[in-house]
Amino acid sequence: MGIFDAIIKGVGSQIFGGAAQGGLVEQILGLINNPQTGGLSGLIEQFNNKGLGDAVSSWVSTGENQPVSGEQMEQMFGSEKIQEIAQNLGISGADASGGLAALLPQIIDKLTPEGTVPEGGILEQGIGLLKKSLLGG
Repeated sequence: MGIFDAIIKGVGSQIFGGAAQGGLVEQILGLINNPQTGGLSGLIEQFNNKGLGDAVSSWVSTGENQPVSGEQMEQMFGSEKIQEIAQNLGISGADASGGLAALLPQIIDKLTPEGTVPEGGILEQGIGLLKKSLLGG
């Protein structure tokens, strides 16, 4: 099974649970693939800077993922970003931050199956494939 098959298998059942979750996955992929923040590496650095380095390191590593809370996601991204995501999806801010807390660790884990952060083209290809396969985009 390839990296992208693992992503699809690991996250797919949650995505098909509803349109809001599919939209949330798309929002998460946008956060991961944002060149302004440095992509996945930049996002990981932000987690480290916000005191959540142990959690994000567990998602990248091959071991068990450390859970995070919705409050930690709000600390990480800020209440404005959480509200923006919530408004885009038509859900509450608590649902948006809770959804991020549930899905972001799994997505980062599946994008880093070897315990390392892929760089450049392979990450972009993986995100593109994930969007196409799961979100129809």
